[in-house]
Amino acid sequence: QVQLVESGGGLVQAGGSLRLSCAASGSIFSINAMAWYRQAPGKQRELVARITSDSSTNYADSVKGRFTISRDNVKNTVYLQMNSLKPEDTAVYYCNAEVTLTIATLPFSSWGQGTQVTVSS
Repeated sequence: QVQLVESGGGLVQAGGSLRLSCAASGSIFSINAMAWYRQAPGKQRELVARITSDSSTNYADSVKGRFTISRDNVKNTVYLQMNSLKPEDTAVYYCNAEVTLTIATLPFSSWGQGTQVTVSS
């Protein structure tokens, strides 16, 4: 069983910063890509940023230049540094990881429980 536990969400004023963390635990053989998604009320979940096992990254256009995704492969942890936050960044942020449990099994997608980020104007 794999668990992804997010932390670091909260309330911040526009222009402020937050850093999200997501730690994966369990009997993990390897983790391929890790990503952050977000879902605002009444909207579909969207990809915010993604990082591969060799640290290649891609970002949603709306966060480029403001957010930075990184990972610690030893700790099985992914981070999202969010700067210059805007009210439209308000959402529940979810961590996602492509996890492989054994050398003989295929990777599967695992999700965290989500952490609320609220940006006030």
